Amino acid sequence: MDSTLELFGLIAGAVTSIGFIPQLIRGYQTKKLEDVSYFMPIVLAIGMTMWFIYGFLLDAIAIMAANTFGAACCIILIIMKKKYS
Repeated sequence: MDSTLELFGLIAGAVTSIGFIPQLIRGYQTKKLEDVSYFMPIVLAIGMTMWFIYGFLLDAIAIMAANTFGAACCIILIIMKKKYS
């Protein structure tokens, strides 16, 4: 794969994955996640795991990296919700 295209994919994955950071920070600081449902991060984690497998089969590092990070954030969010509820 072209290195410019791979770099573009990595940047796109980083930009979309950064969206989880404020929620994780806010949840950690306030210890309140009542407004976060279990359904959303569970479904996202499953979908991102499937995207990771797809990226693995295509040998697409950008897809694997972005979805590994995203799935990890979802799992952390689930754990935080369980711990602070």
